[in-house]
Amino acid sequence: MEAFKKAYIVAADMGYGHMRAAYPFLDIAATPEDWKIGKPAIISANNYPGIPLFDKLIWESIRKIYEWFSRTNTIPFIGKYLFDILDYIQRIEPFYPKRDLSAPRFQTKRLYTTIKNGHGRHLIKELNKNPLPLFTTFFVPAFFADEHGYKGDIYCLCTDTDISRAWAPLHPKKSRIIYCAPNERVKERLELYGVRPEKIVLTGFPIPKEILGGERCEAARAALARRIGKLDPEGVYQEKYASLISKELGRSHPVVYGAKPIVITFAVGGAGAQSKIGVAILKSLLHEIKNRKIKLNLVAGSSLMVYKGFQNVLRGMGISEGAGVDIIYRQDKFEYFKEFNRTLIDTDVLWTKPSELSFYAGTGLPIIIAPPLGSHEKYNRKWLLKNGAGLDQYDPRYTEKWLKDMLATGSLAEAAMSGFLNISKHGTDNIRNLLMHGKL
Repeated sequence: MEAFKKAYIVAADMGYGHMRAAYPFLDIAATPEDWKIGKPAIISANNYPGIPLFDKLIWESIRKIYEWFSRTNTIPFIGKYLFDILDYIQRIEPFYPKRDLSAPRFQTKRLYTTIKNGHGRHLIKELNKNPLPLFTTFFVPAFFADEHGYKGDIYCLCTDTDISRAWAPLHPKKSRIIYCAPNERVKERLELYGVRPEKIVLTGFPIPKEILGGERCEAARAALARRIGKLDPEGVYQEKYASLISKELGRSHPVVYGAKPIVITFAVGGAGAQSKIGVAILKSLLHEIKNRKIKLNLVAGSSLMVYKGFQNVLRGMGISEGAGVDIIYRQDKFEYFKEFNRTLIDTDVLWTKPSELSFYAGTGLPIIIAPPLGSHEKYNRKWLLKNGAGLDQYDPRYTEKWLKDMLATGSLAEAAMSGFLNISKHGTDNIRNLLMHGKL
């Protein structure tokens, strides 16, 4: 099989999930020469050079629905009911009993109607001028390529730990799409949706190399050794699992004791729907922050609205940014991802809703799970708990109280090690090999 040095990396610019999953492949990302971009770039299927107005309008309507859906829960009185209706449409059916789930739903049929009417044809025509491997982190561009006759191989990464029928094509048995499954459950689920087993590759989820380090994940191991010392100050977990810690970290990464402060990073989703949780965390931990026992990172992402909201809260509490509290914000999403990854290297606890960041528990980051938004995040939460890599949050207003209990029992240190052991870390290398050489 022909070896490639570049691939088209295609995502949809809605929230962070699909773009974040594409980011680790920025260095091999190609764009059509006549776009004159001049540097590696992720192709945004909903906003690329020369996108027809027809396509742009359809994508804009999808984006608005996505963002509205993310914020619906916060609408007083009727918000929860509206959210539940929309969530039901996107539901993931119970896995058992195993049965044929290949029949497409209404939304898939509707999407294919727009594709047959020309949606996405222009993008595929542009990419067909030099048909490199096409890798996408969202199912819609994969459907474009499949239906509009893309001449190269088509790869699609599923970005959650379980997926709805929407990820599978209208006629899965006939499709050319090769799916990259981040875990075993997604592989099994795709088969129930009618995708041929030979079109599914178990790759893992792509984690940025700067967080992991080299082939043996040396950076992640060093960070894990530091975390265990900070998150298990009483030595409860270390005494119980001394042999396991020694085996996994060894002499090259001894557990570090007494380091301060504990660094907690709270990440808000793309729609900013849970920023109030961050404010409650800050208020509860203020005493510990001032005493330099805890450092808090509030992640605003690329949202100026969330960034200014966090700034106003700090100002109202008389706190200077940088004095134990940092706000992570970059206007450009890829600059934000770069800064966020740097932040995670020094983070001891990641607090987030169970989005695509659930997979980052594989680096040895324990996750405090904020309330899930939507059916797919509920499944992500179950997966984190099953793998012992996450703990549900309690009332954020009393974080200082229950966080002390978690530290005293070593439960966060245990979650850190469990995630490192149980969750795949090699998705980036696996997918890169698949794109460049057609095999893992």
